[in-house]
Amino acid sequence: MGLLECCARCLVGAPFASLVATGLCFFGVALFCGCGHEALTGTEKLIETYFSKNYQDYEYLINVIHAFQYVIYGTASFFFLYGALLLAEGFYTTGAVRQIFGDYKTTICGKGLSATVTGGQKGRGSRGQHQAHSLERFVGITYALTVVWLLVFACSAVPVYIYFNTWTTCQSIAFPSKTSASIGSLCADARMYGVLPWNAFPGKVCGSNLLSICKTAEFQMTFHLFIAAFVGAAATLVSLLTFMIAATYNFAVLKLMGRGTKF
Repeated sequence: MGLLECCARCLVGAPFASLVATGLCFFGVALFCGCGHEALTGTEKLIETYFSKNYQDYEYLINVIHAFQYVIYGTASFFFLYGALLLAEGFYTTGAVRQIFGDYKTTICGKGLSATVTGGQKGRGSRGQHQAHSLERFVGITYALTVVWLLVFACSAVPVYIYFNTWTTCQSIAFPSKTSASIGSLCADARMYGVLPWNAFPGKVCGSNLLSICKTAEFQMTFHLFIAAFVGAAATLVSLLTFMIAATYNFAVLKLMGRGTKF
């Protein structure tokens, strides 16, 4: 029973908010980066095949797509590293917070973990201040990162909006009774969204030709990949907010409160 009690005490001391946020962060970043990369590749193929025959028209777009794909590689690496650091900081500071409430003093496991996290009974106050200052930096960085990712989340909605409008237009073409406009006048114009310059030719696809594009596997896959990337961005944003709330609470306990509900 001693071993079981020790394991139970250690499990109780785990930072569950940080564990959930880390899992959500890894899932969201993987979904956003993987699906976003493939969706950009699909968009490049659709533009090349259907919206412009002149390479000069979409050369700049291709360069932008490739730049975004390199950014995606860096984003994935950064977030996996930063998520691991935040999880480690969660274990570190949660151990200190739990010690304030005396949760680790009843078992050998608790005493060992307490000594590991805080350096034992001696110098507890100075160690706690050091932990608070360390956590303060993480809170500030996470807050700034959350603001930046909020912009990324908003930008990830733009291609979903464009593809949804195109899909809606295709639905109107497929079911003419739903609209009073003639089928030939229903178009998807890539120039209108700034994807192609205004002098690009043809730059738009109308009527039955647009409907045939919407029925292709490339269009359907790219549309759903952008939706998945948007969901991944949302999951990452939620994970950052969870990290920030948990870290702010631990910081308040270590620096200001010294008591309260534990994460």
